[in-house]
Amino acid sequence: MDRLSGLDAGFYFAESENTPMHVGSVAVFEGPAPSYGDVVRLLLSKMPMVPRYRQRVREVPLQLGRPVWVDDPHFNILYHVRHTAVPGPGSDEQLRNLAGRVLGQRLDMAKPLWELWLVEGLADNRWAIISKVHHCMVDGIAGTDLMELMFDLEPDATPEPPQEEWTPQRNPTGFELLANTVSETMSHPLRQLPWLPSVSNAVQAAKGLADSSRTLAQTLPSLAKQAVTPVARSLNGPIGPHRRWAWTDGKFEEFKAVRTAFGGTVNDVVLTAITGGFRDLLAGRDQLSSEKLVVRSMVPVSVRKPGQKGQLDNQVSAVFVDLPVGEPDPVARLASIRGQMDEYKKAMNAVDVPSIISMGDFVAPTLLSLGVRAAMQAGQLWCQAVTTNVPGPRVPLYVLGRRMVSAHAYVPIAGGTRVSIGIFSYLNTMTFGINADFDSFPDVDVLSDGIRRGLEELLELAGTRGKAAAGKKSPAAAGAQ
Repeated sequence: MDRLSGLDAGFYFAESENTPMHVGSVAVFEGPAPSYGDVVRLLLSKMPMVPRYRQRVREVPLQLGRPVWVDDPHFNILYHVRHTAVPGPGSDEQLRNLAGRVLGQRLDMAKPLWELWLVEGLADNRWAIISKVHHCMVDGIAGTDLMELMFDLEPDATPEPPQEEWTPQRNPTGFELLANTVSETMSHPLRQLPWLPSVSNAVQAAKGLADSSRTLAQTLPSLAKQAVTPVARSLNGPIGPHRRWAWTDGKFEEFKAVRTAFGGTVNDVVLTAITGGFRDLLAGRDQLSSEKLVVRSMVPVSVRKPGQKGQLDNQVSAVFVDLPVGEPDPVARLASIRGQMDEYKKAMNAVDVPSIISMGDFVAPTLLSLGVRAAMQAGQLWCQAVTTNVPGPRVPLYVLGRRMVSAHAYVPIAGGTRVSIGIFSYLNTMTFGINADFDSFPDVDVLSDGIRRGLEELLELAGTRGKAAAGKKSPAAAGAQ
C-alpha cells in the first residue's frame, strides 16, 4: 500500500467534472494493424513491470491522510484496452476528431487510471494507438519511460508470453486506512528524533524553501515586470467538458537552422514558433491591442535526476514565460524568450527544486486539495497557456513488428487556462499537439497553422542571414578567387 506523494495527490484532487487531469498521446503506425487479442496479450506480458496499472486510488476517511494506491480486486484489462475504427477514407482529420473525443473524456476514478485504444481504418494501411494515463500516476518524462515497455527497438522482437495469473493483495478497510494514517501522523515526530535519515527529508525540504525565498527575492524585478505586462486575458475563462484537438509538426533540422543563425536553444526556437501561432490567433480575433502584449505560458520543467529514471511519480516544477505576441519582429521575439529562459536557468540552478516539491508531503491533504484548486484558479489571472516539451526517442520504435511513424502528445487544460500545447520529439520530427476548450477555440486551426508559419518565418530570416554572411568575404578570400 503506497501513499501518493504530495504532488501526485495534488493532481488527483485537481480532477473535476470539466477538468480531466490525464495526459495522453496518439501514435500512428504502418500497417497492417495487429489484432485486438495480440495487443491485450502484449500488455498483459508487461503488467508485472508496472504494478500501478493494476492499482486504483483509495482516499483516507475524512481526508486525514493523502490517498493510497491499492490493488484493484476487480481489475479487467479488457475494460482498459478498447478497440475502434475510423470510417473511410481514414484521414488525419478523422483521427484527430476521434482522438479529441477520446482524450476529452474523464477516466473512471474508481478504477486503475489508464486506457488504451486500438484504432484501425486509417488511410495508407495505417493504424493508431490512443493512450491515456492520469497525471497523478506519471509525469510526461516518466511516461516516455513507460512507453518503452510496450515498444521494441527491432521489428522482429518476440513478445514475452503473459505471466501467471495475477492475485490482488487484500484491500485495507476504511478503518485500517484511518488507523494506519493516524499511526503515521503520531509516530512521525518520534521517528525524527533517533533516526537522522528520517529527518533528512524535512531538513532538505526546509533548505529548499529557504533557497527558493532567496531566489524569489533575486527575481522580484522580473516578477514585478510580469505583473504589469499586458496579457491576452481573452484566452482565460471557464472551461467546459468538451475539447478541440489539432496538431502540426516541424523537422529538427529546421529548428537547428534557426538556432544556428540567431543563437539560443532549440527549445527557445520552439517557443518562438508557438508565439507566432498565438500572434496569428489573436490577430484573427482582432485582439492584438499592443506591441507589449504577451501570452504568458506555464512551461513545466522536469527535475527528475538521471538515477530516478522510470520512477512512477511526478517530479516537475514550472516557469512562466511571456511569449511576446505583440512584437512584430520574429527575431526580437526569439531574443526576448531566450533572455527569459536564461534567467530561469540561473534561478533554477540556485534552488534545490526537488526539496521544494517535497514540501507537499508535509501539507494536510484537505488543505492540499483546496490549495491545488486555488492555485489552478489563480491560473486564470496569471497564465494563458501551458506549453510542455517531452523528449522522445531518436531511433525507430515498433509495436508487434509495426513501425511507429509519428506521435502526438496530449496535455490537460485546467484552472481557466483554456489551451495547452504538448511537444513530442521522435526521430527527426517535433510534433505539436494542441488541446483547447471546445467553445473557446473554434479557431484552434489558426493556432496550429500559425505555429508552422512562425517556424517558416524564422527559417526564411535565417536563410537571409546565412546568405548575407556568405556574401561578406574577406579581401584575401576575394583575391584568391
